[in-house]
Amino acid sequence: MKILYSKSLAISLLCLISFIANSQNQQKADSIDLFLKEKMEKLHIPGLQLAIVRNGKIIKQNSYGMANIENSVNVNNQSRFAVNSCTKAFVGVAVMQLQEEGKLNINDPISKYLDDLPDAWKDLKIKQLFANISGLPNSIDATENFLGDTEDSTWEKVKTLPMEFNTGDRFRYNQTGYIIIGKIINKVSGIHFTKFIENRQFKTAGMEQTRFGDSNDVITNAAGAYTTQAVVNGKWVTTNEIKNNFFKFPEYFRTCAGIVSTAGEIAKWIIALQNGDLLKEKSSLDLLWQPAVLNNGRTRGFNKLVNGYAIGWPTVSRAEHPAVAPIGGMRSAFFVYPEDALSIIVLTNFQGANPEFFIDEIAGFYIPEMKESNGFGWSLSLRKLRQELIKQNYNNALKLAENLKKNDSLFTLNENELNDYGYKLLAKNKQTEALKIFKLNVDLYSQSANAYDSYAETLAALGNNKEAIKNYKKAFQLNPKNLNAQEQIKKLENL
Repeated sequence: MKILYSKSLAISLLCLISFIANSQNQQKADSIDLFLKEKMEKLHIPGLQLAIVRNGKIIKQNSYGMANIENSVNVNNQSRFAVNSCTKAFVGVAVMQLQEEGKLNINDPISKYLDDLPDAWKDLKIKQLFANISGLPNSIDATENFLGDTEDSTWEKVKTLPMEFNTGDRFRYNQTGYIIIGKIINKVSGIHFTKFIENRQFKTAGMEQTRFGDSNDVITNAAGAYTTQAVVNGKWVTTNEIKNNFFKFPEYFRTCAGIVSTAGEIAKWIIALQNGDLLKEKSSLDLLWQPAVLNNGRTRGFNKLVNGYAIGWPTVSRAEHPAVAPIGGMRSAFFVYPEDALSIIVLTNFQGANPEFFIDEIAGFYIPEMKESNGFGWSLSLRKLRQELIKQNYNNALKLAENLKKNDSLFTLNENELNDYGYKLLAKNKQTEALKIFKLNVDLYSQSANAYDSYAETLAALGNNKEAIKNYKKAFQLNPKNLNAQEQIKKLENL
């Protein structure tokens, strides 16, 4: 373990030195640069590229860290990153271009264009494939290996598998649908889908550095690809060692993943898309970004944040500052905020960076109400409580919560959200305020072992060991499997 730790530490130090060197090439590092430096250190991201578009213009573009760890090569604005499943957004645009030309319609059944289909697939609509609600069996297994050694063998194998669920019943990420969409583009356009996308999008938007490719291709200025993920006994696990991440995207699979680009060129592509250079009709853009609705009337996506899926574009559906948000390979993402005339592109070379979870925070530098510290993303009830707590210097939290509930029957506080609020305060070194939030959580959820554990942890940090022990014991009583509580009790009693 010491060797692995030393290796990771050495890489972190190299990346930090590289970050500083890159920043010195600027006149001055701004708040976003410092924010990204912190994120890169915390998440162990070797290299990152950023571009920000506002009101149709690129207002910030920068590069950070190392493109290639082995050879100590810094990221620059010409470094090319694999964007993985973000490729699907380009495929969505391609299909909408063909729809504008009258060559297909996303509401058509796929059997209108393809003959070689199982009976259970024939009535599936193109848009259902795009949204991952088709129920199709997947062409790759749980460890992301193809079902066959060739395109034909994979295709024949997947056709023998049963449907996974009734179409429209649920969301399940699926690559088979995009392979089928590629076949449809090939047929109706008369050329291979990669050439269609290159001609109609890369060239139109002036994306000279953007191409299709994978680890088998020689790509100039290519950023490396790194991961701490590994398959152990058939399951994905996170290790302590960073390794090269080789990715293989056969040509038939490149509707699913395969584009290599720069943050700056994706910014140019987004500008071209919103300016009408790629799609002529605004209605086409609206359809492109409209999330699919399940049979139960709801939208679903990858998680609570990315909670919908449209025509190749994951969506962030919410009342305030909604976004469309392609994400790829746990390493790259770009958010387009249509109502705010803002787009943010973050590409990295690390599987596990998951920039979708911090892009909103970057947006907050331009739209302050989107800052997490201002309560963005929290429930309306917690935001109301936060406003009152700030007025009262975080005193009388329980009474404030009770009064809010008395005046609003819909007011409710979620245990996990309160716990998260407390830890966000701790991260800002506001231990006294955090303690009051954790105490409120204990008062509201007196049977929660986790609430007592968090409260005890903060008491101990403030030096109140007697009360910390008392609350750790309560946490252990409620959950005898809480080994952390047991260990902390022993530790505090021996002080």
